[in-house]
Amino acid sequence: MIQGTGSHVGKSVIVAGLCRVLLRRGLKVAPFKPQNMSNNAAVTAGGGEIGRAQALQARAAGLAPSVHMNPVLLKPETDQGAQVIVQGKRFGSLKAADYGKRKSDLLLKVLESFARIGEGADVVIVEGAGSPAEVNLRAGDIANMGFAEAADVPVVLLGDIDRGGVIASLVGTHAVLPEPDRQRVKGFLINKFRGDAELFADGARFIEERNGWPCLGVIPWFDAAHRLPAEDVLGLVGEDRGRGATVIAVPALPRIANFDDLDPLRLEPGVSLALVRPGEAMPADATLILIPGSKATIADLTFMREQGWDIDLLADRRRGRRVLGLCGGYQMLGRRIVDPEGVEGRAGAVDGMGLLDVETVLGGDKMTVAVTGHHVPTGAPMTGYEIHLGHTTGPDCDRPVLDLDGRPDGARSRDGLVAGSYVHGLFAADGFRRAWLAELGADGSDLRFNALVEETLDALAAHLERHVDIDRLLAIASSRV
Repeated sequence: MIQGTGSHVGKSVIVAGLCRVLLRRGLKVAPFKPQNMSNNAAVTAGGGEIGRAQALQARAAGLAPSVHMNPVLLKPETDQGAQVIVQGKRFGSLKAADYGKRKSDLLLKVLESFARIGEGADVVIVEGAGSPAEVNLRAGDIANMGFAEAADVPVVLLGDIDRGGVIASLVGTHAVLPEPDRQRVKGFLINKFRGDAELFADGARFIEERNGWPCLGVIPWFDAAHRLPAEDVLGLVGEDRGRGATVIAVPALPRIANFDDLDPLRLEPGVSLALVRPGEAMPADATLILIPGSKATIADLTFMREQGWDIDLLADRRRGRRVLGLCGGYQMLGRRIVDPEGVEGRAGAVDGMGLLDVETVLGGDKMTVAVTGHHVPTGAPMTGYEIHLGHTTGPDCDRPVLDLDGRPDGARSRDGLVAGSYVHGLFAADGFRRAWLAELGADGSDLRFNALVEETLDALAAHLERHVDIDRLLAIASSRV
């Protein structure tokens, strides 16, 4: 089990890389994460939901994603509550305090899924969540040491030197862990090192002497990591938004969901993906405003108005700029959103931005399904997935965006400048993405997105082979048997 000294230390990427390392060594390897918290979900072949990081790890392991790879997925809806997905299906919405009371029940599901994933596998690589140093959460824990104890799994601790304070974080974690949990840790890794790794030799020895844990590797910064699908929206773009002539502006919604739609676009050489943060205005040079999915459509629509982004959007529309809404973003573009059952809080209705002549009613069964079809305006083939609550109707639906093998999806304005669709993952299909960008007037490219992800996973595996003691990791994993 790979646990971290904190969030965002690189656990997901390292686990994906280790999965590919072991696959290339001819082993049957499977990823597992007992509990994940993310609104960036993937849909499995059976229509279940798991964290997108686990879908990437499954790909690295040469496996189809399974709901048992991430049996508990928390999808934040408010600051104090989340929708809980258990073994791929919606379990309900719980506040943090109520969720804590259900953890013992959920542990049984987690262990059941762990056993399923282990069937036929030579190695299972488990990813922790957050940090085991959060000892106030140890009772009933199913994400880190609580799971490791229940499943009798050895632990390797991962620290991020790029953030600073890596010695303190590793030594401090040792200091606060109860003795049985300390004994479960069999070594540590240093991630994201820049420069000459030999310069950290004294630091690694200090940690070994203080903690009694061996250093299993110092992993240099992996430049190509940005090519892999991002789990956190803030990992999508840095300060440099790119140099392409086609600027696609994306409002950073508080409850942004399924933003893997943006991964292929940010890698297009002709595109500049501009993530618009709170307090910033929409860029004046934007070719397109893309409103992404949302886990709380009405709350995020209110947030957009608080930022003045709705005014920017209407002004851009009058200037002839294009607007695209995906899933929750599509719902926001309509005339009205009705929530008769209080799915997102208090029952009622709110006005949308009125850029599409449609209305959405929230509620009903949750749609989680993989889809194929073609783009109606260009005929380009596409693949993707739906993951939403609600149904949208109205005159603009007579001009659908997609034909999903005979089922229309989405809506377009009369002049074609505003469009909305419920389908995520569209832009991963190279032909569709090229045709869609051509409609925007963007320069074409030969980017092969899925092939690039595969090449990057192989490069990551080679990187880890050079800098991590893989044989010792395998020996640690074997010690559980």
